[in-house]
Amino acid sequence: MASKSAPGLEGVTVGETQITHVGGDEGTLRFRGYNATELSAQVSYEEAAHLLLRGELPSPSELQELKSSWYPLRPLPPELVQLVGRIPRGTLPMEALRSGLSLMGVGMRPFPPREEDLLPFIARAPTWLAMWYRASRDLPPIPPDTTLGHVSSYLYMLEGRLPDPDLARALEEYFVLLSDHGMNASTFAARVVLSTQSDPSSAMTAAVGALKGPLHGGAPSLVLDMLDAVGTPENAELWVASALERRERLMGFGHRIYKVEDPRAVELKQIARRFATPERFRLAEAVERAGLEALRKVRPHQPLYINVEFYAGVVLEAVGLPRELFSATFGIARTAGWAAHLLEQSRNNRIIRPEADYTGPAPRPVPLRSVAPPAAAVPRAA
Repeated sequence: MASKSAPGLEGVTVGETQITHVGGDEGTLRFRGYNATELSAQVSYEEAAHLLLRGELPSPSELQELKSSWYPLRPLPPELVQLVGRIPRGTLPMEALRSGLSLMGVGMRPFPPREEDLLPFIARAPTWLAMWYRASRDLPPIPPDTTLGHVSSYLYMLEGRLPDPDLARALEEYFVLLSDHGMNASTFAARVVLSTQSDPSSAMTAAVGALKGPLHGGAPSLVLDMLDAVGTPENAELWVASALERRERLMGFGHRIYKVEDPRAVELKQIARRFATPERFRLAEAVERAGLEALRKVRPHQPLYINVEFYAGVVLEAVGLPRELFSATFGIARTAGWAAHLLEQSRNNRIIRPEADYTGPAPRPVPLRSVAPPAAAVPRAA
């Protein structure tokens, strides 16, 4: 009998969603029907979160209501503040974020989650990450400013000064673009966990665990490492050819879903054009051209384009984020999408329990073996 399995669940529909449509064949991304790249240029992260969580863009009064319930949640409870400084040295940022989201769930109410149960994760993830980062470098913590926007507050807590408004806005565009992306690996992991009627903290922690993998969210800093290795635009073609000859992966190229250009990559390239140094942008463009040309020669029948992570690295560098925080920043941008999916999963929940085609040995008998007789009972002493 022919196998019906689909490795990696490729092409398998596991459910329905009203949150995000990823058009892989046409290169589109829509949040609740709205073009995500258009949203990123026009709305704040808070407005995008309202759209993902509640289904509509907020009115001015609704936006103010969301901020009034969201911003005061930013400070960490005292017990979490104490734990930030106790995370072992050498912990990676994604590991620190994973630990923080797990600890935020202590004492959480049982399934099903409500929006008010999920907002603290969105509000506090940047606080936790910024406090951990500064503590890991023996720097004093910067308390969150509950008057700043979500993204500006994150930069303020990292740097200890008010961020440049233009750079903060560039990072906010990144946050909106990355806030959700359909049934990706981390979102699927979160929904699987919640489908067992577990708590949202466990689901968020599982999502970060999936995002930590370099095949999902761990490549933006590796793109910069690649650009550093290339050095100059003139070296791009030779470096790419040598890398492919060594069977090395070109970071930031290719996507499982998009058969045409990733719309987020197109938008991030324009942001990078505005904010990266001219030298860095020319180098990135040269590597993009060389990589696409070389890959199309090697795989002429496989459509390959850059993915979101290629210019994401250039944008995050231009904003001034430390390179080691790139993947964890991706994580805190995605918390709004994870939260929206957890609410959706809980409203029509059925445990996610796929099957697998068994390909092991055919039925076979257990071999007979001699069994030693039981030892004689020894009488107990009176």
